[in-house]
Amino acid sequence: MKKYITIWLLFICSSLGVLADDLITVTGNIRDEFGEPLIGVNITVKNEPGLGTISDVNGNYRIKVESYQVLVFSYIGYEKQEVPIKGNKEINVKMQPSSTSILDEVVVTGTGTQKKATLTGAITTVNVDDLKKSGGAATSITNALAGNVAGIIAKQQSGEPGNNTSEFWIRGISTFGASSGALVLVDGFERSLNEINVEDIESFSVLKDASATAIYGSKGANGVVLITTKKGKAGKININARVESSYNTRTRTPEFVDGVTYANMLNEALVTRNQEPYYTPSELEILEKGLDPDLYPNVDWMDLILKDGAINSRATLDISGGGSTARYFVSASFLNEEGMYKTDRSLNNDYNTNSNNKLWNYRMNVDIDITKSTLLRVGVSGSLKKRNSPGRSNDIWTSLVGYTPVSTPVMYSDGKVPAYGGGDRTNPWVLATQTGYNEFWENKIQTNVTLEQKLNFITKGLRFIGRFGYDTNNETTNNRVKWPEQWKAERHRDSKGQLVMNRIAEESLLTMASSSNGERLENLEAELGYERTFGGKHQVGGTLKYSQNQKNFTVGIGSDMAKGIAYRNQGLAGRATYSYAYKYFVDFNFGYTGTENLARGHQFGFFPAASVGWNIAEEKWVKKHLKWLEMFKIRYSYGEVGNDNMGDNVRFPYLYTISGDGASGYQFADFNNEYYTGGLHYQPVASDMLTWEVAKKHDLGIDLSLWNGKFTLTADIFKDTREQIYMQRQHLNSLVGITNNPWANVGKMQSTGFDGNFMFRHKLGQVDITLRGNITYTHNEVLEYDEANVFYPYKKTEGFRWKQTRGLIALGLFKDYDEIRNSPTQMWGGVMPGDIKYKDVNGDGIVNEDDEVPIGSTEIPNVIYGMGLSAIWKGFDFNIHFQGAAESSYMINGSAVYAFSDGMWGNILSDMAKPSNRWISSEISGNPATENPNAKYPRLTYGANWNNNRNSTFWMRDGSYLRLKTLEIGYTLPKAWTNAIRMGDIRIYFLGTNLAVWDSLKLWDPELTIGNGMKYPLSKSYTLGLTVNL
Repeated sequence: MKKYITIWLLFICSSLGVLADDLITVTGNIRDEFGEPLIGVNITVKNEPGLGTISDVNGNYRIKVESYQVLVFSYIGYEKQEVPIKGNKEINVKMQPSSTSILDEVVVTGTGTQKKATLTGAITTVNVDDLKKSGGAATSITNALAGNVAGIIAKQQSGEPGNNTSEFWIRGISTFGASSGALVLVDGFERSLNEINVEDIESFSVLKDASATAIYGSKGANGVVLITTKKGKAGKININARVESSYNTRTRTPEFVDGVTYANMLNEALVTRNQEPYYTPSELEILEKGLDPDLYPNVDWMDLILKDGAINSRATLDISGGGSTARYFVSASFLNEEGMYKTDRSLNNDYNTNSNNKLWNYRMNVDIDITKSTLLRVGVSGSLKKRNSPGRSNDIWTSLVGYTPVSTPVMYSDGKVPAYGGGDRTNPWVLATQTGYNEFWENKIQTNVTLEQKLNFITKGLRFIGRFGYDTNNETTNNRVKWPEQWKAERHRDSKGQLVMNRIAEESLLTMASSSNGERLENLEAELGYERTFGGKHQVGGTLKYSQNQKNFTVGIGSDMAKGIAYRNQGLAGRATYSYAYKYFVDFNFGYTGTENLARGHQFGFFPAASVGWNIAEEKWVKKHLKWLEMFKIRYSYGEVGNDNMGDNVRFPYLYTISGDGASGYQFADFNNEYYTGGLHYQPVASDMLTWEVAKKHDLGIDLSLWNGKFTLTADIFKDTREQIYMQRQHLNSLVGITNNPWANVGKMQSTGFDGNFMFRHKLGQVDITLRGNITYTHNEVLEYDEANVFYPYKKTEGFRWKQTRGLIALGLFKDYDEIRNSPTQMWGGVMPGDIKYKDVNGDGIVNEDDEVPIGSTEIPNVIYGMGLSAIWKGFDFNIHFQGAAESSYMINGSAVYAFSDGMWGNILSDMAKPSNRWISSEISGNPATENPNAKYPRLTYGANWNNNRNSTFWMRDGSYLRLKTLEIGYTLPKAWTNAIRMGDIRIYFLGTNLAVWDSLKLWDPELTIGNGMKYPLSKSYTLGLTVNL
């Protein structure tokens, strides 16, 4: 026995010796296209998982391999290279930047990834780096969409920390129903754009037509945003860090007159109405010299409560890596935004009344190859937001616009707190600093598991994907509100020279009120996919997908029985594709979707879509004669998509209840007579014949690529018709006996437009230049609408844009009384020279509400465009981006525009104070030229002027603007420097956001589309940042 054991040991040892003899040590150096050493290049052995190394700080590597094997060199941003060893012990490699052909470019779609050349649907792929360079993306990705993404209409709603996000629509608003917003999917699960860290995004796609969105059923009716987050890659540990510090100022806020100017204009307004001036010459002198600030104050409230600027900071860190079996990506980020309100320093140790926001994000993605054909993906992410604001923050901007410089002092000399009135007529300093504070907490935890199984053992190209997501969202609001005792002095002193005070409000000690909301979301998907190529030219594919989702409210349900029932949707969707030789493409999609909002027999809807494409550039005759034409694809799609959303608070409209209260009942005989009696009635009436709202979408587009991708262009024209839109019947005759407004499919709307983007790349000497641009135009029209019958067609909603601006047509200002007598009678009180003259649209000799017509456009822009230029020279990089909007109009109004319409409540715009801008009676000015019928503002009047202060073309303003959105200059340190300190890439940069805006409004930021200026302004920011790769 020992003899046999000895023989076996000798055999094994000799075999190991032979194997050892076959191993050789290969060394070498790896450099980039400029000859600089590359650190961290992955060197692996082909078909040998887990065997590999990385290059060091000098680009050197060493690896033991068998002499007949093949080394694979890979590095992000560079072409992968495979080099056979062939016994060589030294292999040096020069890496080349990636130059992927447009034909090989991959796009994320609803069914996975797909080569751009084979797409037949309308899909915009966004360069994530462009989003990162938009300063607004640091606070919310939504702020980076306008002007960067073709097909998206967006506008930022506020600049206040925590609320500084943008509302956006894919191809504009195409329905006046409850749901017009897009579906946002992050790694396949419905989530919000406002919490995701832009540094975590790997790809960003926008699906716009029915062919691309049909796979998502009813939720995709208004378009889909697809985001995939970063995953780990096999190789060395990769660490990326970014730190930023920003100084934020206001883009533009209303400018108001000082106290002396206000007092003089007040006198002018009173004299124009044949009233006595409010201020005597001696009082004007006291005001001007500041001799009695208690009774004759002159306060710049904007300067008093608003800081010149605020500091924001942001930090992100991500770590990724792994081996051949498991890979990981872990990230964390922190954002700190300071508001622009000044605070009372005496309270700073107790609480902060500024409008601040803090946001923490985290994410972990792990990919595990259970077997060679089974992949398990696990994701955990979440965010924690804390926002605080002054106790009465909602009233601050109303007070700032309304509280005049002469209303009250900041504080009376005897220590009493002043106020012009109660509520929002309290002085702005009190509202901003003395009313307590509010805290808002939001916590989101998101988990998802995905299993991908290749089923090649059944047939090649078959795969199964299963997904499950479980999210929890919780919100808590704590309002700690107090109120100081407040006073207002009468406009005289007593016999002892003391102030005569009237108490406006009693003191209210600090009270607290809390509210909470919570929800749980569960998503389950099962997908079977097939993709295969036959004969090298015939590509076929198919997808069958089942999905169901559920939302439960977990907090704040109360006694609402419907709210305690889970919201559920389910659907089955499919897709079949065929392409031939990258030339001809056919796609068919369908969605079979179920809803809880419709009665049995209507709950499920079938919605098909089809698309075709032809890449002319792949034809032989084109390849032969137009070699520079890489891709010229024409595509068309048509599809139908259902929508079941009637609003968050509308559930089970097909059910009814019966009420027997005496408050509601029936009229017998004529309407509004005494024959009325209570009785049993439906409350609400069942709307059991409701069916699906249907979107019928057409899209015709082209994709163009010239000179090996140097110039690319994508353009689409589209038509979206919404039929059977949900509306509540508001105009049923009460004689029908219905005591509430039932739901019905009675609306119809059509939206048309175009969108597109281009990019041009060119190398000028050592400078790489990229020029880019995009545009989106949309126009909608209401075709059917449930409304009261009117005599004049222009008074209807039908036939016009949804929420189109309406008002009178102004013809300038009346010059004199002769013109007034010879003009149609205007039915809003006595009209004087200097008042607005209107057109008698219907020709009946009078001007009243019947002459109000659709004018202008809509508040939401119908055109959004962007254009930018970037350049790279050696280590320097430069990027500039402009964003603009057009086809937008809105009315300016409110107390600051309608001067003295509410007595002495309301500031006066500095623009109005310029004598050349308003009509002034020659009796006041002493100059007939001031009676200008084409003046920008009408005559000043004291009190309500019902003729002048109404919507008309006189007050309508163009909402178009062009904004210098971003300007970035960066420098990446040479690799020789960073390698010496064992670093990867180090970049420092300056980023300016919202640096300038050109528009015709000039009063406040035009993007806010607000008529009275009562809103927290957008921010102009100057950022210094540092990125480090280890």
